[in-house]
Amino acid sequence: DRPELARAIDQLRPGDHLVVTRLDRLARSVADLHSLIALIGAAGAAFRCLQQSGVDTSSSTGKLMLAVLGAVAEFENDIRRERQRDGIEKAKERGAYAGRPATISRAAIATMKAEGLGPTAIAARLKISRASVYRLLSPWPQPLSEEHR
Repeated sequence: DRPELARAIDQLRPGDHLVVTRLDRLARSVADLHSLIALIGAAGAAFRCLQQSGVDTSSSTGKLMLAVLGAVAEFENDIRRERQRDGIEKAKERGAYAGRPATISRAAIATMKAEGLGPTAIAARLKISRASVYRLLSPWPQPLSEEHR
């Protein structure tokens, strides 16, 4: 999905440095950053960020800085997730959070099936996946809300 980055990493040789201006220009997440740095390291190359001058994998200090940045980013994500979960719980207590509205009806799918349409045609008509059609046509009990039945 990022062909120029893939080509740059493929061309790295032992002793090379991949230099970026900012970390967010290289990776979209901490996990992505760590996997890219592992690829760079596997090529025998080092990574350096110009804006965050402490981030340079050719030195022990740079490796430590990168680990600290990763830990801080993971901590921020955990805090964000906790806040979101708390907000959802409070909204549910107020009755303001009901989830996503139903988009498909088991009865509509059954009607189309009775009209002779196959799962692929039903899925195309309703703009849903075939797996959803099969799941809703299944004779096994499904943990669905009333609005889906």
